[in-house]
Amino acid sequence: MTSMPAATTAASTSHLLRLQHDDGRWEGEMVWNTMLLSQYVLTHRMLEHWPLRGSDVRAVRKHYEVTQLPDGSWPFHPDSGGSVDVTALAYVTLRVLGVLADDPLVARTRGWMAAQPGGVLAIPSWGRMWLALAGLYDYRGVTSIPAELVMLPRAFPLHPYRLGCHTRYAYFGMAWLQGRKARFDLGEALTIRLREELFGDYASVDFGRARGRDGEVQALVPSNPVLRFVNRVLPIYERSPLRRLRNAALRRCADRLVDDLLASQGQGLSPVTSLLACLVMALDGVPREAVHAALDALNVWEWKDELEGLRVVGQRSSAWDTSFALRALLSLPPSPAVVPAIGAAYHWLCDAQLEQELDESVRTGRDGVAGGWCFSDGGHRWPVSDCTAEALSALLLIHDRPDLSKALVRRLPDSRIHQAVGFVLARQNADGGFGAYERERAPKGAARLRLSDMYVDCATDHSHVECTASCVAALARFASRYPDHCSAEIEASIGSGVDFLVRQQRSDGAYPAAWGINFTYSAFFVVEALITAGVDRTHPGVAGVIDWLVDHQKTDGGWGEHCSSVLAGRYVEHPESQAAMTAWALLALMRAGGQPQAVRRGVAFLTALRSADGGWPRQSASGVLFGTVALDYRLYRDIFPAWAIGVAAGSGLA
Repeated sequence: MTSMPAATTAASTSHLLRLQHDDGRWEGEMVWNTMLLSQYVLTHRMLEHWPLRGSDVRAVRKHYEVTQLPDGSWPFHPDSGGSVDVTALAYVTLRVLGVLADDPLVARTRGWMAAQPGGVLAIPSWGRMWLALAGLYDYRGVTSIPAELVMLPRAFPLHPYRLGCHTRYAYFGMAWLQGRKARFDLGEALTIRLREELFGDYASVDFGRARGRDGEVQALVPSNPVLRFVNRVLPIYERSPLRRLRNAALRRCADRLVDDLLASQGQGLSPVTSLLACLVMALDGVPREAVHAALDALNVWEWKDELEGLRVVGQRSSAWDTSFALRALLSLPPSPAVVPAIGAAYHWLCDAQLEQELDESVRTGRDGVAGGWCFSDGGHRWPVSDCTAEALSALLLIHDRPDLSKALVRRLPDSRIHQAVGFVLARQNADGGFGAYERERAPKGAARLRLSDMYVDCATDHSHVECTASCVAALARFASRYPDHCSAEIEASIGSGVDFLVRQQRSDGAYPAAWGINFTYSAFFVVEALITAGVDRTHPGVAGVIDWLVDHQKTDGGWGEHCSSVLAGRYVEHPESQAAMTAWALLALMRAGGQPQAVRRGVAFLTALRSADGGWPRQSASGVLFGTVALDYRLYRDIFPAWAIGVAAGSGLA
């Protein structure tokens, strides 16, 4: 008779293997909201790449149907209430798709929008821009984004090239479109009807007064007095800009957007920036066929299935998911099914590494990319520090396993491993921490500037706890296997990284996170990093967070943290224990080698929660973006619990 731990491990292993793609990768959807889908559809309409195929129209409607809240609104993220920004764009998109105003899908939406403070007039700046592009919002109410900033000397502390890459490329697109007061025609009759449905008497709306209002995500970061002053002055300049300077700035912004598309096989950094680039190209004289081809290339961001229809994802997470899935499989017995799965994923991951540097003609303002891994398959050529570090860790651990050698038809050469290490080292900041896409470029205080009324941490790419932890762990693994390669530099880097992590520890023992929720997420990464780097488990940096985890274990044996803890800056317990968070806590506890009773209780919770197919049910979001966006990484609930149960079974704790 099969024991319960063995049965649980076998079931979760089988489920994890079923989720692997034929090419060897794992890739789960990263769920946010319908905003990107709305922008995607509206861009097709604005650029007259229209109509959408009938099957796509049905799939798009399906997604709006399954994501709409009972009050008629659409949420900002899976665990939030209705959002004026997301809802207004969804409403306009559905009407553009031909949904009638009295259709139940949108009829109650108008009442919800009208009932919000300020109504649609108070939509955040990002939404205002999109409505203005569609001729549904007057540019007098849109916050100025002067393209001229790009002409300043790069030494200027807030030069656009010093901003985080996502903010930087969004700036290039928004500054160009606003500088041209761009407007696309939805058709006179539909435009008139939409203006009336959104605002009532459109002609009487005072858009100028709406300009200074906060968006719905307000008071998260205090509005900076310098920025308030700038926003009062800019409208004066906008009335009569220096035409030659404006034109030169617009040219530079457009060139950077096109460079990004050329460097990334048309994908761009993200659909957010790539859609803006297509709109800019259309008004910048690029032939219609080329614009439509650029828009077609963005189909890579689509995600479609029977259950939830067609949506657009903000990023694809194939390299990230595959690295962690490999770690989960490595914790399991090397069965006839597991070994070839590891081999296939290993080779997919090796092929996803970026070997070549960007061509100088499209590299302006960007750091090097050679040696790195992207969050996705590498097609968009924006590698990330922790994605590279986690891929490197997974590959090194596979190399440690002689029993897997036959599955490795092509072993990654040492030169490529050295290249990855060089990429990671290049992302370390002066404070010892590691940024995500790039080394920190702006002054420390710039990260606190409120450059958006929707996000609280989007200004710069600064040091992050999780990125630092992943990089420290990978460098420590490399150093133990390649002691003669750049040993002094790597030792210094690891030491600085450890010091950075320890400095981030709070008085209660926890560590904050930037990309996951929140203290539970960071605990997993920090403990893994510190122990791998040789820090003793009795060190306060480890022992403190272990005590914190034990103190926050719920009565059912699991762990659950609410997404609001990110904004609150303190632990907020979720009403229900979460599979992914429980797995993070268990992996940290087991890595530190202690608290067996807490581990057994956590494993018992995961075992009881497991679904009949060997996976775990969909629960609350566990990822986060820019401080306000909760993201549901769909594979987290399968990969991390399987990994935790595998480690527990191997340790006799299951």
